[in-house]
Amino acid sequence: MIKSISIKKFKSLVDMELELSDFTCLIGLNGSGKSTVLQAIDFIGQMMRGKLSDWARSRRWNWKDIPSRLGQKALGRVISFKVTAEVKAGMIVWDCQFNCAEKFLRCTKESVRSGSDSGNLLMEVKDGDYRIGAAPFRRIEFDYQGSILSQLKDSSLDGQAELLELKKLIGSIKSMDLLSPPQMRERARSVEEVGPGGEGLSAFIDGMTDKERRELIDSLREVYPHLRDVETKSLRSGWKELKFKEKYEEELVTEAHHMNDGTLRLATIFALLARDDRILLFDEIENGINPEVMEGLVQRMIEAPRQVIVTTHSPMILNYLSDEVAERSVILLYKNSEGHTKSTRFFDLPEARKKLTLLGPGEVFLDSDLREPVEIQES
Repeated sequence: MIKSISIKKFKSLVDMELELSDFTCLIGLNGSGKSTVLQAIDFIGQMMRGKLSDWARSRRWNWKDIPSRLGQKALGRVISFKVTAEVKAGMIVWDCQFNCAEKFLRCTKESVRSGSDSGNLLMEVKDGDYRIGAAPFRRIEFDYQGSILSQLKDSSLDGQAELLELKKLIGSIKSMDLLSPPQMRERARSVEEVGPGGEGLSAFIDGMTDKERRELIDSLREVYPHLRDVETKSLRSGWKELKFKEKYEEELVTEAHHMNDGTLRLATIFALLARDDRILLFDEIENGINPEVMEGLVQRMIEAPRQVIVTTHSPMILNYLSDEVAERSVILLYKNSEGHTKSTRFFDLPEARKKLTLLGPGEVFLDSDLREPVEIQES
């Protein structure tokens, strides 16, 4: 899992440190940078998959708008990231500088070390050369976008278990920050991944294993006891159609095109949770979902054997967290006097910690005035 991320010069994230747990809930005022943090993490994942041009195009972004416009060096085109992750082989640190100039769109300088910033060097890119481990530098004679690891074949990394694990982990980041019910309703051809807006859902479910499909149905039945099955049907030219089968006095089959927004959102979330090896990102997780259903969803995300990061404006979400989970997982985002997004564990704030001895996590959130300046000792 990803333990921490350092981000410099990505939009309002001029110089931000973010600590993560297996389940992380980001809170803060509108404009504090919650969605931007999810975008930055998704960007990090895309660097390990390459094809940054396609990624920006899908979001309708212009590269000149991504580097921060704040600070003395606001005109620079380099965005810096440092990711500390825990893999089977131990802790690993990936440090990179990404050049947003359209002739580059890649990490012109990056390194991977084991253990810490001063640990053994596993990979390095600088001055147009790269090396793996202690091997001599080699000239980079191929074009790529993002991290060089996105283009190196796994076979070329034999004997470098940490690099293979890092590549798989970071590449597994899946952002659903643009969920849109109209896109979830659409028929789709075969896809390996559901899109950030939910596009391709029917084909994604069609491609699930029997075990994954059963987990999806069981999760939905906890919310909708009348649900009996989630079916997909192959149409002409490879199109897939999604249907929901319910049992009342009679059997009722409803096409996704006519299904309510909340059910489609839950189907998408549960389908992704059923897939192994994912780091999942959800923006405003409470949107379109009945509060009575939310408790089960939150518990499902906490118990999932994968890392989940969500944003919310709802105190109710926090009330479904135990004090122990809330203390480590609820992160407050805020902007300092310079407009830079910063982060801190919400319940590390003395006033919030004091209130937590008497109130539930959501009640503390509701009883806190986030409009007031946050007095935090910044390092």
